[in-house]
Amino acid sequence: MSTTGRQVLRRSIAGQRRSVVLAALLTAGHQGGEALVPVVIGVVIDQAVAGRSAGTLVLWLVVLGVLFAALSTSYRLGARFGERAAERAAHDLRLDVGRRVLHPGGVAGSGTLAGELVNIGTSDAKRVGTVNGVLPFGVAGLAGLLVSAVALLTMSLPLGLLVLLGTPPMLYLAHLIGKPLERRSEAEQERSAFASGVATDLVAGLRVLKGIGAERAAVDRYRRTSQDSLRATLRAARAQAWHNGALLALTGIFIAVVALVGGTLAAAGDISVGDLVAAVGLAQYLITPFTIFSWVNGELAQGRASAARVADVLNAAPAVGGGDAVLPVPAAGHVKLSALNRGALRDVGFEARPGELLGVVATDPAAATDLLDCLGRAADPAGGSVSVDSVDLSTVDPSRVREVVLVAAHDADLFAGTVADNIETGPKTAEAITAAAVDEVASALPDGVATAVTERGRSLSGGQRQRVALARALAADAPVLVLHDPTTAVDTVTEARIAAGLAALRRGRTTILVTTSPALLAATDRVVLLDDGRVAGEGSHAELTARPDYRAAVLS
Repeated sequence: MSTTGRQVLRRSIAGQRRSVVLAALLTAGHQGGEALVPVVIGVVIDQAVAGRSAGTLVLWLVVLGVLFAALSTSYRLGARFGERAAERAAHDLRLDVGRRVLHPGGVAGSGTLAGELVNIGTSDAKRVGTVNGVLPFGVAGLAGLLVSAVALLTMSLPLGLLVLLGTPPMLYLAHLIGKPLERRSEAEQERSAFASGVATDLVAGLRVLKGIGAERAAVDRYRRTSQDSLRATLRAARAQAWHNGALLALTGIFIAVVALVGGTLAAAGDISVGDLVAAVGLAQYLITPFTIFSWVNGELAQGRASAARVADVLNAAPAVGGGDAVLPVPAAGHVKLSALNRGALRDVGFEARPGELLGVVATDPAAATDLLDCLGRAADPAGGSVSVDSVDLSTVDPSRVREVVLVAAHDADLFAGTVADNIETGPKTAEAITAAAVDEVASALPDGVATAVTERGRSLSGGQRQRVALARALAADAPVLVLHDPTTAVDTVTEARIAAGLAALRRGRTTILVTTSPALLAATDRVVLLDDGRVAGEGSHAELTARPDYRAAVLS
């Protein structure tokens, strides 16, 4: 069942119910006490000042002191519980978004940029979590209004009714005024998230852009995207200003009416001087709850817009479904493709026998990508099947597939940390470092494998990154390892060493090398040639070099 933005908000609040309730009770006590301050001052005027009683004056001043101490304590504790609820709710939402983005089933047809997902998982999650922090203050504002109304009713029935009957229309108008802000806030978040996504992509591809001289085109693209985001932000800011100004004007009119009625009653002798002072003080106090309502309404509008964006991510359909079939343990690693059709692949059929080092040469890069997706179950075939040890992978849960089949893509990223942190993924770390020639990389680094690596490994050269990524894949010691062009940025001497190390380390384990590297293909047991998405031939590397199409793909 799909999740709506409203349901996201409800779950966020329900998950922090205890903290929200405690915050609401404490802040309600605070606002109720604030409303009582002018009432107590009115009592002081009537009973102590007018009666000229020093003892009564001291007594009520002590009462005021106790009241202010209680106000300070309740506010501090209420704000603390509210902030805790907001931060914990935002944290839980970030985890939900992260789990969905990292779900083994992936996301089908997602055009969402990585930076946009980051924006949703951070900024939008925070805005939704903030709702937990502002709701208690909304309740507190209502409590303050209620205390004010009761106090005014005890002084004068017309004053009390004015507040009680005038508040609901004010709240409804505040809700209507917040609608444009909600719409523009959603547009602002969408534009901001898209700009973040574009910026992330441009930074990630900075070296490529410089290499092809496309810096100006990239800057122009980001400038347009950023300007769109700026315009959306300015529209949202204008909506926020109009929202706050309109509510402030409504509040001022309402307070003026209360003060006018109170002054008329005092002039007629229907209420005392102390009651008039209390009524005017309460009228001024009413600015506080209505200001709170303005703030809460604006935060709720932004929270609803962000919750809808979070819901879109949580509702994203998986690229592949689950499965109940079980792969054998330990897996022998017999991979078989039967009449496989997907994207650029046409009736592809071949097998990798247990323990075999199989090379696959694809003349079409799209065919190689589709093959990798099917082997790792990032996507299911449109026709045919991929099986491991006679078990169709489309019937196995994706997370279980990846316990047996590890696909190391050509563009694998490194993570911030040390070189060693990026490699230590399995039982054969030391052997993998040697096989992938990372020991040579380490010797050129200031702290060896303990050298820090920046985000995505940008502090390393292209060849160094590739070798570290290959070592990470080898260290996992998966029963079936699929590698895609792991040495394109490596010199020929190092590539020959890696080919020998790879063949030795993976002996007895099934390995599929999707590559056009002659050095790697020469180390394989057998090679399958895919031309125009179809199997065009099989044999050893030496045998296939007699074919013109193979030579064109490998030796050109």
